[in-house]
Amino acid sequence: MSKIVIIGAGAMGSAFAFPCLDNSHDINIVGTHLENNFIDELKKNNNLHPGLKVEIPQEVKIFKFEKFNELLKSNVELIVLGVSSKGIEWVADQLSRIYHDGKVPKLLMLTKGLSIHNNEYELLVDKLERLLIERKIKNVDISAVGGPCLATGLANRVHSNVVIANKNIQTANKIADMLNTSYYHTSYSDDLNGVEVSAAIKNIFSMAVGAAKGLCSKNISNEIREKNYLNTASALIKQSIFEMEIFVEHLKGKKETVKGLAGLGDLYVSSGGGRNAKMGAYIGEGLTFSEAKKTKMEKVTVEGADLAKEIAEKVNEDFDQKELPLMLGMINAIVNDKKLELDWDAFR
Repeated sequence: MSKIVIIGAGAMGSAFAFPCLDNSHDINIVGTHLENNFIDELKKNNNLHPGLKVEIPQEVKIFKFEKFNELLKSNVELIVLGVSSKGIEWVADQLSRIYHDGKVPKLLMLTKGLSIHNNEYELLVDKLERLLIERKIKNVDISAVGGPCLATGLANRVHSNVVIANKNIQTANKIADMLNTSYYHTSYSDDLNGVEVSAAIKNIFSMAVGAAKGLCSKNISNEIREKNYLNTASALIKQSIFEMEIFVEHLKGKKETVKGLAGLGDLYVSSGGGRNAKMGAYIGEGLTFSEAKKTKMEKVTVEGADLAKEIAEKVNEDFDQKELPLMLGMINAIVNDKKLELDWDAFR
């Protein structure tokens, strides 16, 4: 049995406690400084998580931020980061304050992201490592989870397959073994870049696949469109995988990773529903991004759109429309706030 601490009481962080508990680990969730009221309400409602619609087992210990230092200074083997991408700098501050001697337990990131730093692409795992090094914390060991695993499904113990990635294959294997259950099936990989790039950019492509119904034809009724748009969706999925392979290799990942859980698997789940696909559907119907955001999804975070805005300039600098017609078509429609028009003749 290992002591595991999950930072963040959101949907995925809380759901991740289930396979940890089912492996008989000492599992603890500690909220951020912004989640104190949320945790009070959670405990008042018998651990019924409002995002998951399930009760978190009482064996999972849940703490407010006031216990953060005490908990992380105990004998922790694995720290799981379940915060948003915007919270990574905050996490780096907290970890460097506690582990000022430089001995940080193994880290596992649930959060996905890609940004630009000094005009270069930077994965979230690399950003965290850079922030910790800047704070005098070196030799950190960071792994990441990739694959098609929605939080509500995990909390209900449905069969799910994921991949644990670390540049050190032995570490990835060890963590995968720690988490594997009869329903949470874990594999492992040393292609950290490939897994993380795939997990991030699939959000852009899931918007594109989500647009299939609106894009399939301009001259048919809604009834015919509803029954026949899968032809178009299939073409968009195929092109998505082709372009993801190009982009993953550009960021020094392995193209074969794209056809695995972190790429094709996650794209399938994301394009079948969720926020990115929903935004894509509105854009496919002819709305601009700003129109769809204001009238349909005003208070909803759309990760694919946020990523598109973050990397647009760099992707346009590195590639042309003939290389990545789908990715750039989607990105530029969002950034320039124009209706989506795809160059179908450029598809491969």
